Amino acid sequence: MSADHPGPWWWSKSLLVILGFLAIAAFFVMTEHRAHLYGAVPYLLLLACPLMHLFMHRDHGGHGGRPQREGDRRTGGGRHDT
Repeated sequence: MSADHPGPWWWSKSLLVILGFLAIAAFFVMTEHRAHLYGAVPYLLLLACPLMHLFMHRDHGGHGGRPQREGDRRTGGGRHDT
């Protein structure tokens, strides 16, 4: 590559140095503060419940949607736009 076109920005020396520093910092944070990280796991699981509730109700209309027809309950079909 010429001096006019040094290459893609993601291969610059400064970015590689920053990525290396962040990887080393992440390693030490995870090894030295493992007890603190494990202490947050129950709260992360509790946080996952409302997030799953929001994302899982997307396909079938969510709460307060129109009631399913008899045929939909038997076949397990979702929402129909007919």
